[in-house]
Amino acid sequence: MLKNRIQELAASVLESTIQNRRHLHAHPELSFQEHKTVAFVAAKLDELGIAYKPMANTGLVALITGDKPSDQVVALRADMDALPIQEANEVVYKSTQAGVMHACGHDAHTASLLGTASILQELKAEFGGTIKLIFQPAEELLPGGANQMIKEGVLENPTPQAVIGQHVMPFIETGKVGFRSGKYMASTDELYVTVKGKGGHAAQPQQNIDPVMITAQILVSLQQIVSRTANPNTPSVLSFGKVIANGATNVIPNEVKLEGTFRTMDEAWRAEAHIRMKKMAEGIAESMGGSCEFEIRIGYPFLVNEEKLTAQAKQYAQEYLGKENVLDLDIWMAAEDFAYYSQVADACFYRLGTRNEAKGITSSVHTPTFDIDENAFAISTGLMAYIALKRLGN
Repeated sequence: MLKNRIQELAASVLESTIQNRRHLHAHPELSFQEHKTVAFVAAKLDELGIAYKPMANTGLVALITGDKPSDQVVALRADMDALPIQEANEVVYKSTQAGVMHACGHDAHTASLLGTASILQELKAEFGGTIKLIFQPAEELLPGGANQMIKEGVLENPTPQAVIGQHVMPFIETGKVGFRSGKYMASTDELYVTVKGKGGHAAQPQQNIDPVMITAQILVSLQQIVSRTANPNTPSVLSFGKVIANGATNVIPNEVKLEGTFRTMDEAWRAEAHIRMKKMAEGIAESMGGSCEFEIRIGYPFLVNEEKLTAQAKQYAQEYLGKENVLDLDIWMAAEDFAYYSQVADACFYRLGTRNEAKGITSSVHTPTFDIDENAFAISTGLMAYIALKRLGN
């Protein structure tokens, strides 16, 4: 039985998967700098006898083709980059790179896909079709490694009928996974705003054009873009996390700088919101005697899980883990560059539970104390292999 065979192989690669993850965690590299990481992956693929080719400078794509006849192709994706965060965990595999940490689980994704590759390579004689393994750089930094790899043809020669991604989730207990069909994660755009006025002594406001007051009006008014212009059925978020006035108690500055993010799940509304935000901010500034420079850096699109594929993947997960261990997820307004794959191919992006309260492993991603329960590897490698082979029709 396929499930039993894969579970046996998953158990056999558990220790090597943990050790691979610990090596990657101890040696993190930032986006577009994953030279040692991709060399490590290449060396492991060499050991397995799996052919690959480099892509997007610090990424690679590999192929495993079953011995039985089939023209079906499934792609499996893992990201490899780390974040500019100083790790606070005291573990034997703690980051050795000052100020750099795998705080989003990409080390786990890479190690897990290597484990999956080992399982699939062992089963080559027993299945038909091709598995494309995508080891992708730079998920954390615009323009995103997925975009780069797609432009270089990662979804061509051969073209996959499905692209599947697995991502750790610290809010789900180890042993469980989560799926959501349809729109799942938001697009993300970075906003950089400079509000200019005329600075001077705070005791003489009549002689100044106060950019702080202009900024305050802009910040409050822009929220109407979401609350009064967006369709209530379309999730939208507008947040500013950085405001720099750099004056003093008695000094009005010449300018104020803002940095924020806009996220939504509709591309037409996204484009319209960009125009409205820029026009509103510039108009407010002008009406108050100042000026406003409003820069929008276009980020990742929204991520949509193709409904038929996701329903199949969820069913396969239930077969592999039991229905009680497969959860339904809500939309999440975070962003992921896996969204690029979902915009051009049938895609499914699901969540792997890595939470273990008994071990104190509860921290969110992108925090200095983030870690995973490595027991999650007992299911992650085999589950992805099972979903892929079932999707191929085996």
